[in-house]
Amino acid sequence: MSHRETKHLRVLIANERKDRLALVAPIVVALGHEVIAREIDVEDVGAVTARERPDVALVGLGESSEHALEMIDKIVREAACPVIALLHGRDPAFVSEASKRGVFAHISDADVEDWQSAIDIVLRRFAEYQDLQGAFGRRALVERAKGILMERHGIDETSAYEMLREQSRIGNRKLVDLATAVVDGHRLLPRQPDAQTLPRP
Repeated sequence: MSHRETKHLRVLIANERKDRLALVAPIVVALGHEVIAREIDVEDVGAVTARERPDVALVGLGESSEHALEMIDKIVREAACPVIALLHGRDPAFVSEASKRGVFAHISDADVEDWQSAIDIVLRRFAEYQDLQGAFGRRALVERAKGILMERHGIDETSAYEMLREQSRIGNRKLVDLATAVVDGHRLLPRQPDAQTLPRP
């Protein structure tokens, strides 16, 4: 969502206090967004996040910080959207713990006029984070493919990489797609027997 308009977002609001939900939802709607769910039960919030795939989640700190932290855990585990902690007052200890659980930012009731700016920044950071995770994943795939080619062909790392690049060019395929095919295909092939166990002619 790094280049996408951040207007009319689908927002999940999670808070154990119904009175806080009733106050937060109209603010989100007034910003031009859609409130897709208002969850209170920790057990339900993960499933709702997976099903609804919100653009952003606001998790409010109600009576229990542990309840809010559990909700953050469940939403972050789905990796569907960034989570913003919604505070009703200063709580450095909660903010610190929430950041360890994967919260991207926190906003306050006292700064309602800054909510949209905070959401915009969070969505950009989340997109950058996902891009980075994707880059690490692609690099790991290429490394695994090189290792397979080195083992199969008895070649060094440079030669394995050149083999991938050459096949990528010839087949007009992305390097990461070719690496994926090598890794996936390798799983289907039987292991090569050791040279000493090969039958003599």
